[in-house]
Amino acid sequence: MADYDRILADAARRWPDKAALLAGAAVHTYAEVAATVDAVAAALAARGVRAGDRVALCLGNDPEWVFAFFALSRLRASAVMMSTAWMAHEIGHAFAVTGPTAVIADAAKAPLIDEAGRPALAILAGADADGRPGWHPFAELTAGGSPAPPRDPADPSGSELALPFSSGTTGLPKAVRHTHRSLTVATIQWRDALGVTDDDRLQALTPLSHILGIVNVGATFAAGATIRLFRKFSPRTMIESFEADRITIGMTVAPIAAALAAMGDLERFRLDSLRYLNWSATPVNQDIAREVTRRTGIGWVPAYGTTEVPILAVNPVDRLPRTRLDSVGLPPPGVEIEAVDPATGAFLPRGATGELVARSPAAMSGYLPAGGPSPFLDGGWYRTGDIGHVEPEGWVVVTDRLKDLIRVSGHQVSPVEVETVLAASPLVADCAVFGAPDDRRGEVACAAVVPAAGWEPDADAIRAWLAERLAPYKLPRDVHFVARIPRTASGKVQRRLLRP
Repeated sequence: MADYDRILADAARRWPDKAALLAGAAVHTYAEVAATVDAVAAALAARGVRAGDRVALCLGNDPEWVFAFFALSRLRASAVMMSTAWMAHEIGHAFAVTGPTAVIADAAKAPLIDEAGRPALAILAGADADGRPGWHPFAELTAGGSPAPPRDPADPSGSELALPFSSGTTGLPKAVRHTHRSLTVATIQWRDALGVTDDDRLQALTPLSHILGIVNVGATFAAGATIRLFRKFSPRTMIESFEADRITIGMTVAPIAAALAAMGDLERFRLDSLRYLNWSATPVNQDIAREVTRRTGIGWVPAYGTTEVPILAVNPVDRLPRTRLDSVGLPPPGVEIEAVDPATGAFLPRGATGELVARSPAAMSGYLPAGGPSPFLDGGWYRTGDIGHVEPEGWVVVTDRLKDLIRVSGHQVSPVEVETVLAASPLVADCAVFGAPDDRRGEVACAAVVPAAGWEPDADAIRAWLAERLAPYKLPRDVHFVARIPRTASGKVQRRLLRP
């Protein structure tokens, strides 16, 4: 039986007085987190949230996210994972795809959520949560007064638990349906692969709305460890926390690793508590990783996963400091990875390069909206869209990407989505969006634009148009003005001809 809420309940029983969450100056013990989750679950149930309902979470890396997510798990409802970077049309798309009955959001996002068409039940978190018409303050949920709802004795393993978003190559992002079973399995895989114990302290710098954020919190609780939450990423705050909080496992993506390597006074910080640094979500930049290790002596544990299958491969912790930076690691127990011919789906021998496919009990149950080509081959093999090979001993090497997705600091950006918004500008006659390498973020979006007749090309005007309509991580770093966009006879953009 897989019941995700049991991860927290078991931790509160085993380590009631242990610090679970660090947020600013606040320390929340496991007993306090569990009690607050019960209060929030009771308050949501009293307001009509039932098993099977979907509730949108548009919250930053704050304790409220943890309280709300586990309360929904407790109720057997599911969480629609919305980014706080999204603009109104992105929020509206998420609402249309998932149909939430309620929303819990950071106060700063309320105007955009109102514009997008908020659900009937709307709850605001944050210092400015009072007084907005149609919204209720999150404090009402934590005040208590109602008994905790009884636990449903039925097995929720196949019940939907979370809907993080993954950009497809053909348009707006799709919601990825994860169940109690898939996320419980992924959480335990992540805990075990990273070797997390109740002596560890982790950091949550990546958004909790991402699959990586979900499993980071889950693995922390499953191990009885402690996690430091950060609302905003700051290299200085991060490195100071490594020292002050005695962090043992640093969770990083490309921009965080780059910031460490570029820090002029890195050597002056006491970092002896760190067991290793994890690199996830984007390919390892070996030069950056080696520079950080040279200056600190701290090794790396690269890992590989997708929103659809959270944990695909991890470098073994017991190999430190001899980690392989050229490989994303070995599949954890229960996960199979092979390479197939991208055109036929035929399995290739070990060592041959093809599209990587994976089979795992942590795989998603499907997408919303449903329809379109299946991302699974016969036998339950998920097509990752990544090109690479599997060595005879099982080591996975990712070399390229079959899909056009652009991965910016762990975010997935659909070129088609950005193109759709850009093409609506009166300044643009035609356009195409493609990815380009970036030392700090792994990859960034770039745009090729055919300017509208009679308009003097102006890259700043293009960026201003997009900034009002897209999340910052989706904005093109470079705008190139061209006479024509290269396309196939069928009209498909030939992105490979645009990439540097």
